[in-house]
Formats: sequence, structure tokens, C-alpha cells
Amino acid sequence: MSFNIRYGTADDGENSWDFRKDIVFEIIKRFHPDILCLQEVLHFQLEEILSALCEYDMVGIGRDDGKTRGEYAAILFLKNRFDTDTTETFWLSDTPEIPGSKSWGNEITRICTFSRFYDLPSKKCFYTFNVHLDHISQISRERSILLVTDKIRNRKYKDPVVLTGDFNAGENNPAVKFLKGESVEGEVITPNFTSAFTFTDTYREIHPDKNKVGTFNSFEGNQEGDKIDYIFSLGSYEIISADIIRDSYNGRFPSDHFPITTILKLKR
Repeated sequence: MSFNIRYGTADDGENSWDFRKDIVFEIIKRFHPDILCLQEVLHFQLEEILSALCEYDMVGIGRDDGKTRGEYAAILFLKNRFDTDTTETFWLSDTPEIPGSKSWGNEITRICTFSRFYDLPSKKCFYTFNVHLDHISQISRERSILLVTDKIRNRKYKDPVVLTGDFNAGENNPAVKFLKGESVEGEVITPNFTSAFTFTDTYREIHPDKNKVGTFNSFEGNQEGDKIDYIFSLGSYEIISADIIRDSYNGRFPSDHFPITTILKLKR
């Protein structure tokens, strides 16, 4: 599951965190994902989520100081199913190792967190990358994708990869099309750029012709607009299912984004 839960200090009135956090907990409990990638989550929200969902552990750090300040791109996982031996957070900037750094026209610090997981039942390993791209700068989105794919290309073990997050980019955005192996003419990425691999949009693999796939809902359940939240797969996966979760409770939505899910089966 990938879920932008909306940062908990936002002045959202009746949609503020205290009024909807129980709905967030209920959504997670009901779908019970093995891996849960969160965007915009703050440290105190993580503490509340982990307290309510004690079967999960997490990896990730705050984007502002590399510790607990600012939003996380946290990855939660079922601790009785997975071990993790590699975890890293890098900043989407010219200096990805420096906490709080930013470049490329984005006013907000952006990060990617990844971890390598060992699945105890199957004894297989895979990577999960969780990203939150900039909402304004197209140059930043494209350079960020180039940085993320470079990190994936240079990963220590060539295990399969899941790349998930809030991309702030629709399906025709050059940053997204580049991931899918398409030739694009963007602000930075041009047809001269070639990706070392092609990602699969798991939702489109299952729903190739689906309309009304917007994932940003403004707390109103709106299905129009672009699909900007994604779960991509790379490597030997069988895609079993993929969905956009549009559930509400007494007319209240858990976030201004719909959570998205996919079920993947490692082939080897």
C-alpha cells in the first residue's frame, strides 16, 4: 500500500488529523498491507500509527534534519514477516547525502527512503523505494527521477524493486513516462536519455482502460484529475491485483489522497 496521509499539523478544520486518524488506522487494519509506504507523515503521526498498529515496524527519517524533524517517506512493514538489512534515505537534490538539502527549483525539501527486505516465509529479497516528488517544479521531478533510477541501478543486490509514492505527476508527465521506458521530451529528460530498465505501473497492468483514476481527492472523494500516486514494479513479479481505495466513513475521507494497493508475487 502507498498512502499520502496528509501532514498532521495542517489547518484542515474538520479534516484535521485528530478527526480522521482513526479512519487512517481502520483503513490500514482492514487491508493489512505487508508493506506500507507513507508520504507526508510527521514523527508524532508515526508514533500514533505504530502504537495503534503494533504489528508494524518502520524505517525512515525526517527530511528536515535527517532525524525526526519534517515529513518522512516512511516504510512500515510487518515485523513478524520481514527482516531488513539495508536502509537509506537520500535527498532529492544535487547533494543527496546532506540532510535538508534541496535543488532544482523546489521550495520544499524532498526525499526518498528505500530498504531491502528479506521475506521470511519465502526466503526471497526485494527492495522498496518510497518517494515524494515536488508539486511545483517539473525540473525537480525529472531530475529526482533520474537520481532515483540511478540509485536503483546501483543497488548492491539485483533483487526485484517496488517503487512507490506520491509523484505529483500524471500519467503523461515526462518523469512518469520515462520510468515506463517511453521516449519523452521534458524539461531535462529528452529522447537522448535512455533508462536502464522499464518499470511497470501495477495499476495500469490490471486496469489498462480505466477512467476516473484521480488519486488526489481534496477530502471530497473527487475521482477526476490525474493519477499521481503510483506503485511501480521492476523485476520478476507477478501482478495479482491493484486498486485505488476510495472508502469513506460517515462522509469523511482518511486523507486528501486515496490510498493505493497492489498484490505482487515474487516469481523466483
